[in-house]
Parts: sequence; C-alpha cells; structure tokens
Amino acid sequence: MTKARRAALWAAAIIGAAALAAWLFQRPIGMWLFERAAERNIGRDTFTDLPDGLHAGLCGTGSPLPNHERAAACTVVIAGKAMFVVDAGEGAARNIALMGLPNGRIKAMFLTHFHSDHIDGMGPMMLLRWTASGNTAPLPVYGPTGVEKVIAGFNAAYALDNGYRTAHHGQAITPPAAAGATAMPFPTPTAPTVVYDADGLRVTAFAVDHRPVEPSVGYRFDYKGRSLVISGDTGPSKSLEAASKGADLLIHEALNPAMVRTLAANLDKAGRKQTAQIMRDILDYHASPSQAADSARVAGVQMLVLSHVVPSMPSPYLNAAFLDGAKDRFDGPVIVGEDGQYFSLPAGSKAIERGSWF
Repeated sequence: MTKARRAALWAAAIIGAAALAAWLFQRPIGMWLFERAAERNIGRDTFTDLPDGLHAGLCGTGSPLPNHERAAACTVVIAGKAMFVVDAGEGAARNIALMGLPNGRIKAMFLTHFHSDHIDGMGPMMLLRWTASGNTAPLPVYGPTGVEKVIAGFNAAYALDNGYRTAHHGQAITPPAAAGATAMPFPTPTAPTVVYDADGLRVTAFAVDHRPVEPSVGYRFDYKGRSLVISGDTGPSKSLEAASKGADLLIHEALNPAMVRTLAANLDKAGRKQTAQIMRDILDYHASPSQAADSARVAGVQMLVLSHVVPSMPSPYLNAAFLDGAKDRFDGPVIVGEDGQYFSLPAGSKAIERGSWF
C-alpha cells in the first residue's frame, strides 16, 4: 500500500470517526453550540463601536411584493447614541434586533405616509420597545396629519395584549404607562419644516409626490455637520431635490418600470388580471433608478442608496439590470440597498463608511 493511499485511508477514518461522534453526541454538542451562540448574540451591542456621527441602517429595503430576504420599508437613523426609525414595515423590528440594535433604544419614529407596507410592522416594534426596556413613556411617532388615526388604531389593537403582558410579567417589566405609542402630528409641509430639534439633531420634513397618497413626506437628518435624506415613497420630486441640497447621503426609493411591466404581462398570461392591473397602477407614483440618480445629481449628494426596491432582486447579479444605466447619470456611488446594510457618517469627516450589521 502506498503512502498516499494510507494517508487517504487514515483521513477517511478520522472523518468517519468525527461524523460518528457528532451523531452520537449530538445532544451535548448542540447544547454547547447553542450556549456559545446565545452568549455571543445576546451580548452584542452595535452601539459600542459607533463613532460620534450620523449613521443609517437599512432594516427594510423591500416592498409589498413578497421576498424572504427583504423586510418592508424601514430605516434606522442613529445620531450620536440616540436611535430613531423612519417607517416600520413588516419584519422591521426583527431586523433591528438582528442588527444588534435593541428596539428598546428607539427614541422616536417618523412615518413618511400611511401605506400598509410602511406601518404594518409597528405593532411588534412598539411591543419590543416597551417590554423590559426601562422606558417610562410610550413611543413618540411623528408624522403628517393622519398619524393620530394610525396610532389610535394600533393602540386599540394591542390594548388587550398589553394587559396580558403586564399581568404576566408585572409592572416593573411592562409598565402600563409606557405601552404603545403617542402621535406627534404636524401639518403637511408647504416648505421644508423642522419637526424635531434636540441634542444636536435636527429633522426636517418636506412634501413629496406620491399622489393619490396624501400626505406623503420625506425627512432630512442633520447632526454635527453630517446629513442624510430619506425620500419616502415618491415619484421624481423637486421638493426632495431642494431639501437634499448638499446632503452626504440620499436614501431613495426605486422601481424598475420594465421589470414591473414584465411582471404585469406574466400575471396577465396567468389569468391574474386584477393583480396585473395593480402592477401597472404603481408605475406612476414611484421613481425609477435613473430618476433617483438624476435627483441625486441635482442635489449634489455624495452617495445614493436605493431602497424600497421594486421588484425585489433575488440576487445581486440582477442589480445591473435593475439599475438600468442609473450609474451613468450620477458621479457618486449608486448602491442597491440590502437589509442589514449600514452607512456611517462620522462627525468631523467627509467619509461614508459602509458594511453590514447582519
């Protein structure tokens, strides 16, 4: 028997023994692995390594179209050590937790408009922000007129569950006075309007064009010389371009019309005529990637990130097709956002650092 053959047999024997041991001791090995994972993940705190500055995390880059890799609309904004959320679509609270950002640290929420995919994750987020968090007051939710009805509805829907939680866990862990949310409405802005100004952070709301959905707004965040803008849902918008002037980062929604028309055509072939018509309807109140790039160029921002991606891309390989030449219309980086990505704007710098918190 040659040396090589003996070595191969020994390697096979070792691998077989290891596989047998893994099967025989599956229970204790599994418990050990679980304990290590729990220790690592529960002790994780993304805030620890953040420099002072303005930071954005994509907690939801999807749309109402189903995609197992994208939650619905949600963006986390961190100014210093204060955390805010813009929109709360389905799956957003889960993603925030997976990003190592405790929901209990959400200081306030800002809603761009009241489409279901921007609010249907609020219930879990309100619950996680309340329970075992040390918060003593409900979550403030800023939004244009109408936010009062939305918050009243969620508070009513969760009233029974809130009572169950307090009865089970006690008032120290789930204080009734801190449950739910409080609406913080502002009139639909006719010009950029400051709606929040505290601890060095200024948040400015501006109207966007998402007709027939009215009111609809976007937000600009300014902190220690750094700035980012979140478009909300909108078609091409002059008011967004004006409000974004000189910002470091623009997070803009995007829909690829050719891809959506392809979906509509195939839905027609499948006999799903009404769903096909919905696909055609949504073409007129969203911006294409190229239109978002045009707005980024006009505003003079450093970087463009596309979110609320319609349709959702099943693979990054398709991003070039989705962008459809948008990179030719803007000199800065153009990024198709993915859940878990972050963009860090340190104070006193012009840099934009990026990575993933997943």
